[in-house]
Amino acid sequence: MSARVRALVLCTALVLALLLTAALAPLPYSVAYPGMTANVLGADKGSPVITIAGAGTRKTAGQLRMTSIVATGPDASVHLSDVLRAWWRTDEAAMPREAVYPVGNNTEEIAEHNARQMRQSQNTATAAALGRLGKSPKDIKVKLSLADVGGPSAGLMFALGIVDKLAGDGKGGDLTGGRIIAGTGTISAGGKVGAVGGVPLKTQAARRDGATVFLVPKQECADAAAELPRGMRLIPVTTLDGAVGALKALNSGGHVPSCTK
Repeated sequence: MSARVRALVLCTALVLALLLTAALAPLPYSVAYPGMTANVLGADKGSPVITIAGAGTRKTAGQLRMTSIVATGPDASVHLSDVLRAWWRTDEAAMPREAVYPVGNNTEEIAEHNARQMRQSQNTATAAALGRLGKSPKDIKVKLSLADVGGPSAGLMFALGIVDKLAGDGKGGDLTGGRIIAGTGTISAGGKVGAVGGVPLKTQAARRDGATVFLVPKQECADAAAELPRGMRLIPVTTLDGAVGALKALNSGGHVPSCTK
């Protein structure tokens, strides 16, 4: 065997060894999938998601569904084959682990962090909704209950649910117009909607559970539109007022914001 052939064989062996190592070595990624959705106007595990005391509430029609994603745990081994498969599939996404789990080094710490964020999201959603309606939190008490869900991304849908239960569209109708409306987005006490991540997977979860309209933080329009399920309409929002206005316009045939304009 010539020196050239030996060198070629050695190089090939080294490349194969590197490829094998890369394929078998765990990578700092998590693989995410469409998660559960829940109608905030309805019940979860037998209890109302939204309970209001101190003011009369409306009987609502239609649904306002919060959406979520699920992901492999912080200790799970994710390999190159998993990442490549997720990049090719529309119902999976490979995400840097620190983007999915920015806080905490184990499941318990992460669960505690997510629960804390959910509680904060519920408080700001209540403040945003009551503030928009000109009602005082001293007189009206809102309890939000949704099991097995963490993080802040249900804030917008919680706020819309409170508005719908207390005031509807302001003319005796529902914000939903009888539709199944889904969405995502953080909410501030002042009613500002923020980005959340994982939107393409959330639109798939929403469509799976019957939604035809999806409220998306405006800055995530491009991500949502890239893999939008057939039959799903995107409505970009930046504030709670804007989301309420868009739903009213959808019901009345008025101008509804679009991600393509």
